[in-house]
Amino acid sequence: MFTFIKRYLRRNYGPDKNFFVAIDDMFGIIPHNIELYKLALIHKSASVELEDGSHINNERLEFLGDAVIESITSDYLFIEFPDRDEGFMTQLRSKIVSRQSLNRIASEIGLDRHVISHAVGNMSQKHIYGDAFEAMMGAIYLDQGYDVANRLLINDIYGRYLSIDDVLCSETDFKSRLIEWCQKNHYSIEFRTEQDHSTSSAHPGFVSTVYVDGIAVGYGLGDSKKAAEQSAARSVSQSQTNTLDDESSARILDKLDRMAVRES
Repeated sequence: MFTFIKRYLRRNYGPDKNFFVAIDDMFGIIPHNIELYKLALIHKSASVELEDGSHINNERLEFLGDAVIESITSDYLFIEFPDRDEGFMTQLRSKIVSRQSLNRIASEIGLDRHVISHAVGNMSQKHIYGDAFEAMMGAIYLDQGYDVANRLLINDIYGRYLSIDDVLCSETDFKSRLIEWCQKNHYSIEFRTEQDHSTSSAHPGFVSTVYVDGIAVGYGLGDSKKAAEQSAARSVSQSQTNTLDDESSARILDKLDRMAVRES
């Protein structure tokens, strides 16, 4: 009864009622400390300057939330897949907690409508919402405790917005797959990555070219070196299945042969 009354009062009265409504609608909880959740919505591009000249934004909460999500997801996979080894669970966890995955979840729960950001350009906006989701999980952990964060993430968010079957069928670590393919087929591979000088220093982007046996076979862009290299690796096969199956391998070999002829 007390929880019902508190929810009613905080959703309908007071200067922060809109924040309480937003958090309750997205996560089904009524915050104790609403200031944590306000902070979780402030992207670094919209940092608030304090009287002492320091700036506050959601980066510290994002750091904490990243660790909380990874811990809860590890626990979830350990229970869900009792017969699978560490390598399998590590790769699956990496896919679940990837910026791409969290960005999608943030948009689906409506978090994207509440993030405060002054960022411009596609590159800088790419993972803002996923970062804010991490910050929110950090706020929930501090405000409600680990058990609440655990139940919320696994039972509610993952239960509604995550399909393990779809994740298992997806391929996100294109770089590792390409490196494995090159090693198996006795090819050398090199990624040459540098900052994209067309982007600003405040929101840098990166460009990467992947070379197989000294021949440039793929090119990619990203808001980090890792993302650019993944994009370059993905561009190599351009397989609709996003996996290096026999058909994709044959396509790469054919591509290498054609490039080698042009180089000679």
